Amino acid sequence: MASSSAPNLWVLFGLSLAGIMLMAKKFKKTIKPDFGAFIHKFELLPPPQPAPPKAPHPLTGLTFAVSDIFDINGYVTGFGCPDWERTHEAASQTSPVVSVLVDGGATCVGKTVVDEMSFGITGENRHYGTPTNPVADSRIPGGSCSGAAVAVAAKLVDFSLGVDTVGGVRQPAGHCGILGFRPSHGAVSHLGIIPVSTSFDTVGWFATDPSILRRVGQVLLQVPLAIQRNPRNIIIADDCFQLSKIPVDRLTQVVIRSTENLFGKQVLKHRNLGDYIALKVPSLKALDSNKSNGDVKFSSLRSLANIMQLLRRHEFSYNHFEWISSTKPALDPLISAQVHERLELSEKDVENFRSVKSELRSALNALLKDDGVLVIPTFSSPPPKVGSKELSSEDYLMSEFSLMGLASMSGCCQVTIPLGLYQNYPVSVSLIARHGGDLFLLDTLQTMHASLLKKADEAGKSKLSDDVVTKEASADIAKEKGNIAFKSKNWQKAIGFYTDAIKLNGNNAAYYNNRAAAYLELRSFIQAEADSTKAIDLDKKNVKAYLRRGTAREMLGYYKEAIEDFKYALVLEPTNKRAAETADRLTKYFP
Repeated sequence: MASSSAPNLWVLFGLSLAGIMLMAKKFKKTIKPDFGAFIHKFELLPPPQPAPPKAPHPLTGLTFAVSDIFDINGYVTGFGCPDWERTHEAASQTSPVVSVLVDGGATCVGKTVVDEMSFGITGENRHYGTPTNPVADSRIPGGSCSGAAVAVAAKLVDFSLGVDTVGGVRQPAGHCGILGFRPSHGAVSHLGIIPVSTSFDTVGWFATDPSILRRVGQVLLQVPLAIQRNPRNIIIADDCFQLSKIPVDRLTQVVIRSTENLFGKQVLKHRNLGDYIALKVPSLKALDSNKSNGDVKFSSLRSLANIMQLLRRHEFSYNHFEWISSTKPALDPLISAQVHERLELSEKDVENFRSVKSELRSALNALLKDDGVLVIPTFSSPPPKVGSKELSSEDYLMSEFSLMGLASMSGCCQVTIPLGLYQNYPVSVSLIARHGGDLFLLDTLQTMHASLLKKADEAGKSKLSDDVVTKEASADIAKEKGNIAFKSKNWQKAIGFYTDAIKLNGNNAAYYNNRAAAYLELRSFIQAEADSTKAIDLDKKNVKAYLRRGTAREMLGYYKEAIEDFKYALVLEPTNKRAAETADRLTKYFP
């Protein structure tokens, strides 16, 4: 019996192993040779090189791709939507932007995937497939120009073209770990490009090499070359970095160390941008478009994001609603919900919103002048998983648009710069220069890029890197975020950050003590007493903890215990007037 059953066991084992291998093969993500970036492949060849002594074409030897929103002679511009492609004729001429690059010596090799009607921000397209993010294949590549970013990140081309309306170049550049440039609004021709939202649409480009990004810029911007200038002011928008879920030190410290190394500490400045905007953009305050938002800290940034979304939908409706209503295209539900219903703003609304845009441009131009750059995080969190529910959440969209809205609403130029990986996903920062400061920004990138990469690599290997960061350092970062929220009187948010700090390091009295202060502001006296007691257990000489516990106990009616706390605070700090006055008052009424 034993000998006859052994072969059967081996058969069963073999069948089980085969089943496991088949299931693994089934669930393994299939990555196409071109990473799913391309819709059409072709070649637009440059003209012959000029004879010496004339200089060769500036883009000689480079290849590029274009998003399927640019016209190419003989091809239907698909707009990311099969119904659009089916109902439109092939273009009769090539977009001038593409032509000038080909004439400049580059070879165009194809068209790439965009979100449906170039309206999304995820990079997902259920009709043509979602291009695979070469850096993190389970994560979104970002949109709307996902294919163009992926083609560069996968090294299929040297550079690519996209259109940035509300982040269509900047966000996928950040998600795919490459450079992405959004020039000043109006700096590059829009002819031969399907409009999405005219007052925001800007032709942008991707590359991995800053010198290529700059060479493409020189051809497209068509402005005279000037002497390269270094920035004299590098302003870090501290409040913008509070929107980021990535540790602040992992981003800002890289910029700070690079700046100090290249230009000296005197160049660095810090500013809360939301406060500056609230002060310098009176039209935004007058609109009071963010009454429902309880987060005072970021109300200006979020108000800009709200206005940007309304204007984008309004202008998109103006451009395409008749076709949408007559054709009724099959669109992704997230996009369909926004474009199938016409959004009409009153002339007064449009006028007010445009006043905000104009004032914001003036405010940023005044802040940055000719020699300043503003540093912000490119996005609020690492790229979410493809198809995740997070992509449709209001919190995710608002956080992304709050950062993207600065350049889109002001029309200023912005460049996305990758800074390596955080938890195996790409992270980046962005530099913004004044409207018209495009070459200056490209020059600044050229100067800082190598140093930024070096400092990012050092951060990735140092104790500040999230991969090896101590829990204590992470807890301190959370505490600092809590302190900023506390100063802004956002008590609940402060409690959240202090709680995060306590989870990371539960042996620090300051974290409990700070949370107790926030609980007192919310009149949550039981929680305040408990946190103060914990702080005292950890640090017997913490005067503030005795004062806060005494206050909580007084409000709870534990007067004798409160008196003891205030008297002990006086023992530790005899000159503390608050402790003395409160102890005397309570002793008088409750001897």
